[in-house]
Parts: sequence; C-alpha cells; structure tokens
Amino acid sequence: MAWQNHSTVSEFFLSGLTSNHAVELALFTFFVVIYVLIILGNIFIIFMIAHDQQLHSPMYFFLSNLSVIDVCHSSVVMPKMLADFLVDKKSISFAECMAQMFFLHLFACTEIFLLTIMAYDRYIAICNPMRYGTIMSQKMCLQLTAAMCMGGLIHSVALTALTLNLPYCGPSAIDNFFCDVPLVIKLACVNTQVFEMLIVSNSGLISVVCFLVLVTSYVVILVSLRNHLSEGQHKALSTCAAHLTVVTLFLGHCIFIYLRPAKSLAADKVVSVFFTAITPLMNPIIYTFRNEDMQNALRKLFR
Repeated sequence: MAWQNHSTVSEFFLSGLTSNHAVELALFTFFVVIYVLIILGNIFIIFMIAHDQQLHSPMYFFLSNLSVIDVCHSSVVMPKMLADFLVDKKSISFAECMAQMFFLHLFACTEIFLLTIMAYDRYIAICNPMRYGTIMSQKMCLQLTAAMCMGGLIHSVALTALTLNLPYCGPSAIDNFFCDVPLVIKLACVNTQVFEMLIVSNSGLISVVCFLVLVTSYVVILVSLRNHLSEGQHKALSTCAAHLTVVTLFLGHCIFIYLRPAKSLAADKVVSVFFTAITPLMNPIIYTFRNEDMQNALRKLFR
C-alpha cells in the first residue's frame, strides 16, 4: 500500500481502435447499432423466459442469467468506447480505470463460471435425464448461481487489488480502447514479472480449466448420443453446438489475452472487440434463432 504514495499518474490515455477521425465516426455508428441490439436482444430473451411458462426450466434460468451478465459486461466497456470515438483526447481517470477493470473481470469471470454450469446442466439433461429434475432442483440452481457470483467477485477483487497496489509514475498510454490488468500493470514503475505470473495463474488457468471442462462435457455428450439420435436428441445437440460456439468465442479471448506475458500484440484490439461487443450480441442470435423452444415462445408471444 505504501507504493501508492509514489504514484503520480492521475489518468491514462487510451489509443482507441483507430486514429482516423472519419473511420471513428463510421465505427461509432456501427457500434451504436451493435450496443442497442445487445441491450434489446438480451432484455427480450429475459422477458420471454419470464413470460412463457414452458421456459421455466434450469436451462432457461441460466440462459436468462447469461443475458443479464452480457448486458452488464458490454456496458462496462462500450459506452466509454462510443464516447471516445467522438473526441480527440481519449483519457480515463485512474479511479475510473480501476473501476472498469474491476467490473470487467467481475462479469467476465462470472460468465465463464456460468458457461461451465450450463455445460454441466446439458450433460445431466442428456446423459442422466431420469435424475435431471432431482439433481438440477431450484435449490441447486440458486446455489450454483450464488457460487458463480462469489467466484467472480473473489477473482475480480484479487486482480484489482493487485493492480491498485503498484506504483504508477508514467508513461500512462494504454494501447487499447479500455483498461485491462495486463495493459495497466506493464505501466508500473517496478518489475512486474511476478505479477504477470500471478495473472497467468489466476485468469489464464481459470479460462483453460473451464474450457477443458466444457470440451470434456460435450465430448461425453456426443459419445453418449452417437448410436441413437432421436428427434429430442437432435434438438439437444443443436443446443450444445450453439453453446459451444459462444464458449469458443468467449474463452478463446481469455486464453489468448491472459495466458501470455503482458505485452501488446496487433491482434489484441480485434480480439477485444469480439470479447466486449460481438459475443454478447451472439447470445440473443444463437439462442433465439437456433433454439426451437425460444422460437415457439416467440410465435406464441406474437399471436
């Protein structure tokens, strides 16, 4: 904590996605549309699940939680990104930067745990359907939700405290459009190799372990269904394929960013755009247009 007395940086300067103002205006229009679709699409999913009694099941309970997290996750970064498209000086105060990192990791880590829980839910539903109602009871769903939120909070507090306790004397330029732990700690006035290893062992390993658990779950599901695919099992496989698409996009970013030393690469900004904007948009599209239950609920709603 004594290091904070030597910190002279009061704000950080973001490089943004581009320095061309004409391109920035075009990107502003594009990402405004993306952000509005994220908000409306995910809120619509939450409304449909709450409105239709047929969707009151553990799978759609977790899906509604995913929509809530996606709205919060995108809202941590995108409003600031949109505002920066319209100004020349893209700065963020030290306190705002720390807050952005805290909430970014809170929602991102919670979503990783939620995706893992959703894979477990599909595994029980497909591989042990007779006991599904007993295992995935309402009490169990609430306990899993509380556990994933607590896990995300612990992860976020640990990383933010680690970053906050480093001294920052300059430079103060961040080569991206938002604050993230690997980008900020490399601006510290001390050797950060130990801190980088802690980030890899925290964020990187969480992402890898959860990804391996998810892939293993789907391999087991595919093996269990390989010889007898009924209509209901085709539907289950379609749901799993959609889920795996979201998982690959989301966890692919986490593994790429956090499982390597803290340095900027040319692909970082593109990968970060998928992480903060494209993946939250994919969920409403995948789970609405590829999901038969959601399509039926949509038709009933409009009738």
